[in-house]
Amino acid sequence: MTAHAPANSSSGNHASQAASSGPDPGESHHEGGGLRVVIAALAINVAIAIIKFLAAIASRSAGMLAEALHSLADTANQIFLLVGFRLAARPPDEEHPFGYATESYFWAFIVALCIFAVGGSVSIVEGIQKLFHPHHQLENLGWAFAVLIASILLESYSFYVAMGEFQEIRKGRSVRRTLREARDPTVLTVMFEDLAALFGLGVATLGLVLTYFTGNPLWDSIASVVVGLALVCVAFVLGRDAKSLLIGRSVPAAEQRRISEIAAASPDVLSVVHIRTLHFGPKEAMCGLKLQFNPALDIRTLEQRINELEARLRSEMPHLRRIYVEPGFDERAGRGETVG
Repeated sequence: MTAHAPANSSSGNHASQAASSGPDPGESHHEGGGLRVVIAALAINVAIAIIKFLAAIASRSAGMLAEALHSLADTANQIFLLVGFRLAARPPDEEHPFGYATESYFWAFIVALCIFAVGGSVSIVEGIQKLFHPHHQLENLGWAFAVLIASILLESYSFYVAMGEFQEIRKGRSVRRTLREARDPTVLTVMFEDLAALFGLGVATLGLVLTYFTGNPLWDSIASVVVGLALVCVAFVLGRDAKSLLIGRSVPAAEQRRISEIAAASPDVLSVVHIRTLHFGPKEAMCGLKLQFNPALDIRTLEQRINELEARLRSEMPHLRRIYVEPGFDERAGRGETVG
């Protein structure tokens, strides 16, 4: 990352962009881990989609076709995530001074739409059509069962890779807290896709088993609808989170508290008026602080105190790429407004 020198203070305000001689090792590990998860999922989904479509054609199974469409959607999704990786890595320019990190959030939202439209909706429509028009008879079920077993094994491996990276992200936190505080949708998207895929494969297998023993293709059609509903639910969850990130989310509450603690403990800081943070991307956030300093400080000392604070924040939280500090007092307290 290119280093930026602190800007000069002006009119009592001091702003600086985070300086860094290179990417943080932990950050590079997680970015590399997320890329590895996506590439592994892409390779697996391409293979699964091909064999599922062949099995769907051979068996004429609606459930198998739903699964094939699901894998096709997953394949497109991994491509979208890779596009997001590439576009988000572009450096800032005159038109986009804060860079392109938000691209990863945009493409994660596109992934959610793809899951809904290609995976969920088409599967539901296909299943409903064959529920009301059960004219087809399933054939070559042996091939369909073989494909389902192979797909379960491959999807399990992809889920294993994604879970390994998720454990790295957790850092001892609970699963619920990790999901709530996550600002990188990549690994979570792949993990939820794999969970939905394993669930769908189980449902499709059950539908084929019931169809095989009862001779009634109704069960296969019901399986297609259930798979589609599961995908719609996953698309809703992923889309909601991506939308929240696109609108703009702060750093997690624990980080916000730590920023306040560091600021309050800094020399000549009398109080923390407010803190505003915003994630531009998974590993890139902005922090704005308004602090009440000792009024006896001269300009040179004030600048030194601000530079020291910025250095402490960057050393502990390197993803705070841009830090803006405004000396001042809380005007709202004098007006009787709520401070927050």
